[in-house]
Amino acid sequence: SRRRHTRLQGDWSSDVCHLVCDEKQQISSEALEACRIAVNKHLTNTVGKDAYHIRVRVHPFHVIRANKMLSCAGADRLSSGMRHSYGKPIGVAARVDIGQILLSVRAKDAAEPNVVEAIRRGKFKFAGRQKILKSLKWGFTKYPRAEYVRLRKSGELSADGNIVKVHNRHGLLENNALYLAGQE
Repeated sequence: SRRRHTRLQGDWSSDVCHLVCDEKQQISSEALEACRIAVNKHLTNTVGKDAYHIRVRVHPFHVIRANKMLSCAGADRLSSGMRHSYGKPIGVAARVDIGQILLSVRAKDAAEPNVVEAIRRGKFKFAGRQKILKSLKWGFTKYPRAEYVRLRKSGELSADGNIVKVHNRHGLLENNALYLAGQE
């Protein structure tokens, strides 16, 4: 099935590395795609096709336009200069701030050097400065590693596809997973 990559369990990988932007800039959709392809290619060759999960965290919503100018002989007679200079769309870009995460990759702890190298290769597709940071969280969740393990053992978290589901103490008792597991 083609959807197996998105259905990998949340417990499957604990290590996450981020590519973080260090400048306020615009990154074109072509550069984002080139970075994704470079990271994907390196990780496929080193850790295997099903052993990682890439998430591109920025989206190119900003439309870039250009006011096309004539460059032939006598162009000054034909063109209107800056009059009505709203340009034609030529592409889209993502506007990013300092400290914004561009790309995240999760994999097993053993694959961390390969993930860092793949992100380093993807960095070359962007202008400006970027940093590679290792996350202290478990996978793409919001929980630190030790807390995640504790919550999974207590039954408050359960794997739900590539994320985790939080079982809080609201609702009917017969629907409550913690109650059914004998935790309450």
